[in-house]
Amino acid sequence: MNDMVIGVTTPKYGATESFTRKAGLDTGPVPIDSYVSPEFFELERQRVFGRAWLCMGRVDQLPEIHSYFVKEVAVCKASVLVTRNQNDKIQAFHNVCAHRGNLVVPTACGKSQRLRCDYHGWTYQSSGELIGVPDQQNFFDLDKKQCGLTPIATGLWEGWIFINLQSKPEVSLEEFLGPYGKAFAGVPFGKDHEILIIEAKFNANWKLIMDAFAEAYHVQAIHPNTLAPGFSHPQDNKYARPLSGDTFGLHSSWSAFGNPEYVTPPQSHVERLACKVDTGGLLGSDVNEEVLKLRAHPAVNPTKAPWWSADVTSIFPNFNIDFSTGGYWTHEFWPLARDRTHWILRICIPKASSVRHRLQLEHYAARWCEVVLEDVTNCERIQRGLESGARKEMILQDGEFMIRHHQATLRKWVGAESAADAMK
Repeated sequence: MNDMVIGVTTPKYGATESFTRKAGLDTGPVPIDSYVSPEFFELERQRVFGRAWLCMGRVDQLPEIHSYFVKEVAVCKASVLVTRNQNDKIQAFHNVCAHRGNLVVPTACGKSQRLRCDYHGWTYQSSGELIGVPDQQNFFDLDKKQCGLTPIATGLWEGWIFINLQSKPEVSLEEFLGPYGKAFAGVPFGKDHEILIIEAKFNANWKLIMDAFAEAYHVQAIHPNTLAPGFSHPQDNKYARPLSGDTFGLHSSWSAFGNPEYVTPPQSHVERLACKVDTGGLLGSDVNEEVLKLRAHPAVNPTKAPWWSADVTSIFPNFNIDFSTGGYWTHEFWPLARDRTHWILRICIPKASSVRHRLQLEHYAARWCEVVLEDVTNCERIQRGLESGARKEMILQDGEFMIRHHQATLRKWVGAESAADAMK
């Protein structure tokens, strides 16, 4: 019985391998202490978020010289200022004035060659240098060259901006991304998108909402009317088993099934008017050049199954980049406390090319809101259940291999004395 193959879907529509065993993961129960333990959370804060490379956003958010944005990394008590300076270099800094520690930039984003602290007027260039000190002669041997904004290690990958809060990162961004960075290099992210942002703060551990997007096993139960018709098949893939799944060192991905026999229900008048589902799933859109380029990349829908609907890719510790023929989207899962999370979903949709396409994109956005509301509200119920102490472990099936992999990676980082050791 122990040799029984799991993770097998009907050959017509899915994979015939065990993703868990392929990744070399244990198949036993997984402890739940990482979701409820204050001690574990403190180790996460220091040893994971304090040492890992963290995604801050895309270079598109800095479209011009001297543009900037501010990102709050509450889990590390850091306010991060990211700028594009006069030399077109992107660099992150601690958003902290060298004089008395005030936050220099109070706005979320903008453009300015000079960044002035409102407390006493100390002024910095977008490159971080201190260039203005009121009543400077009344200081004692002030060396402005030593009083610039404190830089944060910054790296770029495929247009994504990453930072590392260690003063001297133990591992490079290239080493950190490892095989994931190589496999997904060159993915065409397109440009000139409509950006839809959905965010929420809720009372649950950050990993619970991350887990919700790491598997499709819950689709039938949580999303019977929104996702299940398009992401499962009543006979051939009832439980939405993945088409493929893989791990890339610290990171992982899986491909979601899209029901090729899905038909818009006759009572769904807006969907019938808006949608032309000809690209493999409920998250599809009209075929265009961007869609064709995305589908052609070898890492996207790696089996090239025609009934593919979406890819979920997870970059450790808290960032997802997901792909579908409707565009791409990202998830950020930021801990605020052991049992409180700030979650940000950013959906990037090709700009409308017709009135019908505009209607389709609006319907796409509305469907997303319905789906994520179902996921997010359930997470608080899970947190209450875990806090009860009724269970010490959770039992995962093969389609939940990404949760198991993330837990194993997280425990390795929490238990390691250095980031270099965690990478081994």
